[in-house]
Amino acid sequence: MERETDFTAVGGLKVGHAQDLKAATGCTVVLCEQGATAGVDVRGGSPSTRETDALNPVNLRESIHAVLLAGGSAFGLDAAAGVMQYLEERGIGRDVRVARVPIVCGAVLFDLKCGDSRVRPDREMGYRACQNAGTGPFPEGSVGAGTGATVGKINGPACAMKGGLGSSCLQTGDLMVGAVMAVNCMGDVYDGRTRRIIAGARKRGRAAFENTERFMVEHYRDRTDIFSENTVIGVVATNARLSKAEANKLASVAQDGIARAVRPAHTTFDGDTIFSMATGEVETNLNVAGILAARAVESAIVRAVKRADSLGGFPAYRDLFKARK
Repeated sequence: MERETDFTAVGGLKVGHAQDLKAATGCTVVLCEQGATAGVDVRGGSPSTRETDALNPVNLRESIHAVLLAGGSAFGLDAAAGVMQYLEERGIGRDVRVARVPIVCGAVLFDLKCGDSRVRPDREMGYRACQNAGTGPFPEGSVGAGTGATVGKINGPACAMKGGLGSSCLQTGDLMVGAVMAVNCMGDVYDGRTRRIIAGARKRGRAAFENTERFMVEHYRDRTDIFSENTVIGVVATNARLSKAEANKLASVAQDGIARAVRPAHTTFDGDTIFSMATGEVETNLNVAGILAARAVESAIVRAVKRADSLGGFPAYRDLFKARK
């Protein structure tokens, strides 16, 4: 059986955060300075992304150097410029003779209703996240891209809860597959061990969860788009040796972890996006890597909400749990 280890145990990776707690927004960067084979799977209906077309197996790019996860909605994509600057200054990128062009992919989430909507991740914040990147354990919860993340919005912001950023890495033999996930979903988050909601939409005036799936089914005639401010975004990384097509398949299978932990998942109101990065050190069966990826994604999502802190008027799991004690 697999054992749990640290995400950056996957060789060659660094993870860094930068955030503004007062404004409740931030970004997270996963660096692979030597380059990684990469793929992507966009499953939600409201995505906002960068450099996803480059990851199509029919296109030329064979490797990437970083993935940015950020708040700020589409404005947050500006932080990628800081990541590119950081890498270019260190001579990292695709050699085009007159320059080295770092390949930086990214996805953003909507956190403008938590904190100050006028402040968003920008070039400076992206650069700072790279400066903070390291190979050891890193903070989880209300940090980086998870700083202003919220979950469970079917009853509006007053009944929503704090989301966050979480990570998990599973290892069997010398094969490692890890996930870093920023959780800002419309739906409820379930703990697979108890099969119960641990974060999501709360009932108005009651200390109980609404159950978003049931609520939506009961109100099936309602076509109002009032929830396009959500998403789960993340990175799955492995030391496996994968082709570009296999890396895309790994990202696709990893989405199963979102479906296990978030209900409903992949709605038209979410922008669920997972990038994959493969550093190419271990031969493996792609299906095994996929099994571990889905489990790591599920675990990272649960950790994201359990380690979050209350912020911007949104209560966190740990505070509600203490209150019930």
